Amino acid sequence: MAICPVCNGFENLEAACCSCGKKMEDSGRIMDFYDDYSAYMPIDQMKMEDGFPQDFQKEECPHLLKCPSCGQDSVMFIKE
Repeated sequence: MAICPVCNGFENLEAACCSCGKKMEDSGRIMDFYDDYSAYMPIDQMKMEDGFPQDFQKEECPHLLKCPSCGQDSVMFIKE
């Protein structure tokens, strides 16, 4: 089982907003926002149902990024 270096604090995630160029903030795994219990489900199970068909196979962790300046959202895939 692979682990996400960002979720586990080994690396910091830095990205610029594609709309305004400001630094985006990492909001964590996107699947944690699906419903009240998704954060407690097994990660690999959630990857099978998260709408990103290859994140399980490619061992990637989809993170939700939000720009505090303009409100733009995006998803970045982190290699586990």
